Amino acid sequence: MGPAVPWLQPMSAVAPDAPAASGTSAGANGMLAGILAGLGAGALWGLVFVSPRMLATGEGGYSSVDLTAGRFAVYGLVAAVLMLAGLGRRRWPTLRQAGAALAMSLLGFTGYYLLLVLAVRDAGTELPSLIIGTIPLWLMLLGKPQGLRWRALLPGLVLTLAGLLIMMDSMHGAQGSAAGQNFWRGIGLVLLSLVSWTVFAMLNSAWLKRHPEVNATDWANWLGVATGLGALVMWLAAGTPVQALAARGDWARFAGLCLLAGVGSTWLATILWNLASQRLSASLCGQLIVSETLFALLYSFAWDGQWPTPAQFIACALFTLGIVASIRAHR
Repeated sequence: MGPAVPWLQPMSAVAPDAPAASGTSAGANGMLAGILAGLGAGALWGLVFVSPRMLATGEGGYSSVDLTAGRFAVYGLVAAVLMLAGLGRRRWPTLRQAGAALAMSLLGFTGYYLLLVLAVRDAGTELPSLIIGTIPLWLMLLGKPQGLRWRALLPGLVLTLAGLLIMMDSMHGAQGSAAGQNFWRGIGLVLLSLVSWTVFAMLNSAWLKRHPEVNATDWANWLGVATGLGALVMWLAAGTPVQALAARGDWARFAGLCLLAGVGSTWLATILWNLASQRLSASLCGQLIVSETLFALLYSFAWDGQWPTPAQFIACALFTLGIVASIRAHR
């Protein structure tokens, strides 16, 4: 994932390297494309909150390292294949750019997701997804365009915050019985993952600002190769041996989830997010991350086979209204 970068020249299949025409139909189309790309990334990211629950984890099951390394090894493999397939036609990173990709991959991918998987293991899906859902509030505060007044952003912020508070209150009773040492450890881990990704978002934004010549696909592939290398080192150091993984009865599900998360929730979602980042302001792009929380909750309810409560429906509606209000504020 990465923050919006409005000052970049947009990458477009219609007119590569052409600046967006603000206030014109081209600019409006670019904004719509950015919004759709951001929502698509959110839908794909939401899958990673529920995927750890689809497998037996902990003692006798798959470790958090297995899930993290499997997802990002697939991402790295896809990125490497695409880079080799485009040999001679795609940009290749310099040594400094490769170093930046390695550092960013630790903050925004392997480190972030390992902390998140551990948090889901200890605290369940819902509260970690809601805590991660506060990222839009932080990015809204840190990435407001200079010409946009706080008064215009206030409705979106209030609606988003109200949705979070209502959802947390509606789940308080269900989580209260589980509130033990492991639960609060999970909350601490998800807070660390939030900090990790927020720092990544700001550093990624600054890096892309300095390198407008790097398009969304190239940067996603560079990050992918760096992330895949990090995942391989992580698995070699602390993962389950291949023979033990293959001996488990649900290894096919594990492999399928790794493929889905590596290709969809990582490689494709990263490209979509970079596209959104090149077309939208940081504050608007940050609000679109709320869709990740909405989809994570939707997938979690579907996996549990239950409908949201009326309060949870209201919270989701407030999330959605917050996104709409933010989009209107940026027109």
